[in-house]
Amino acid sequence: MFEIKAIVNLKKGEGRTLNAGGLWVYDNEIEQITGNFIDGDLCIVKSNNGYPLGIGYINRRSKITVRLLTRDTETEINEEFFRKRIQDCWDYRKKVVDTSSCRLIFGEADYLPGLTVDKFEDVLVVQSLALGIDRYKEILVNIIKDVLSADGIRIRGVYERSDAKVRELEGMERVKGFIGPEFDTKVQIVENGVKYFVDTADGQKTGFFLDQKYNRLAIQKLCKDATVLDCFTHTGSFALNAGLAGAKEVTGVDASDLAVAQATENAALNGLSDTVHFECADVLDLLPKLEEEGKKFDVVILDPPAFTKSKDSVKKAMKGYREINMRGLKIVKDGGFLATCSCSHFMTPDLFTEVIAQAAKSVHKRLRQVEYRTQAPDHPIAWNADESYYLKFYIFQVCDER
Repeated sequence: MFEIKAIVNLKKGEGRTLNAGGLWVYDNEIEQITGNFIDGDLCIVKSNNGYPLGIGYINRRSKITVRLLTRDTETEINEEFFRKRIQDCWDYRKKVVDTSSCRLIFGEADYLPGLTVDKFEDVLVVQSLALGIDRYKEILVNIIKDVLSADGIRIRGVYERSDAKVRELEGMERVKGFIGPEFDTKVQIVENGVKYFVDTADGQKTGFFLDQKYNRLAIQKLCKDATVLDCFTHTGSFALNAGLAGAKEVTGVDASDLAVAQATENAALNGLSDTVHFECADVLDLLPKLEEEGKKFDVVILDPPAFTKSKDSVKKAMKGYREINMRGLKIVKDGGFLATCSCSHFMTPDLFTEVIAQAAKSVHKRLRQVEYRTQAPDHPIAWNADESYYLKFYIFQVCDER
């Protein structure tokens, strides 16, 4: 299973991504592939002059033809190799984050390309987005269980959420279901003192967005006695943090009936049903309506889905982010606060900052930056893997022009 079966030789002058520390080889960088192999097998990548650059797994059906596992071509890829990788992931999380619920493995940033594993209390949710790592899925799950059990953590169930559309780009089917025995997929977690039911089987992505963990905590200090609007609330996470912090009134909005039902259930779970309410609506339609009605809020939170998932649509996305921030700024009280973010890798920090500045200028608001944040540290930003840096989160005080 772990045998190296192919050699990938790069074209002259190619391999710039690898030389800069990246882990991907694109199809247009490759001169020749030799060996008796099938897609998903291990391969050695070599420069045009034959210098070995690393070991990875190959998939000719993907534009990312090779994903590197290690640069050390003397390394033996086996169960012990993966055990060391996973132990490193767990040791890192124990130092930097609350591990009761956390992202345990974050793909390329943890040197396990294509693999995501989230831990929700005693349940694991696994997402495999690359053919090579897919082969080792069950082996890796068993290793994770062993690593956690050494710290007294017993995993009662594992659910696979490899149902992302990007799997099709790898020539793979979208799949979801149990890995091992069936169990109740509705899991209760606690984050920042807030209780949630996480729907690991049918919730978005892996069921819950762990990357905003400490950003949600950051808004608590702004929300005591405040009126709060949480846009794109999903299962109510920012809204519930506001409610727990003592907000006077919180409205959470999402276009998904399922999300609103789950958020309402979570409000009840925290005893916040009297102050935190949710409604199903399109935020882009609701914001102009609230402006027309003259509604103002002490705190407005904008946590939209990614407006762009490719370089080609960045300009269109900038227009969308500019519009939504203009709308949000208009309904913040003078001296109130706006929390706004982008979760698209292609919307770079510079572009996102530019868009917010344009939005503020257009609606004659002055911004005072409270803080700038990114994703929680269980989603580490690897400086040699640009795609690992995706979440940008600002908090501003919003002032009328004087």
